[in-house]
Amino acid sequence: MPLETFEYDSAEFLGSEEAITEYLLAASEDGDANHIARALGVVARARGMSDLSRNTGLTRPALYRALSGDGNPEFGTIAKVADALGYRLNLVLKSDGGPVATAK
Repeated sequence: MPLETFEYDSAEFLGSEEAITEYLLAASEDGDANHIARALGVVARARGMSDLSRNTGLTRPALYRALSGDGNPEFGTIAKVADALGYRLNLVLKSDGGPVATAK
């Protein structure tokens, strides 16, 4: 008997602000820009891409491209999307003692 699989969309499980916040925190943990963009895309789909398009002034196709995780969206686009979703980007000092650029 063949294995039966089902389509899974994370957006269907983001029904509360707490779930969305935890999802975005987990996705941004490693600092990977593609993970962050994709997570913002999932949240945008959960909330409604049309509303996000209206609030950011970006077209829906441009948002889908930028938030696919496969592209290379501009930092300004990511910041604008995060703001429209009610979040802001925040930089924190690494606690793992990783490399730090210093002035010479």
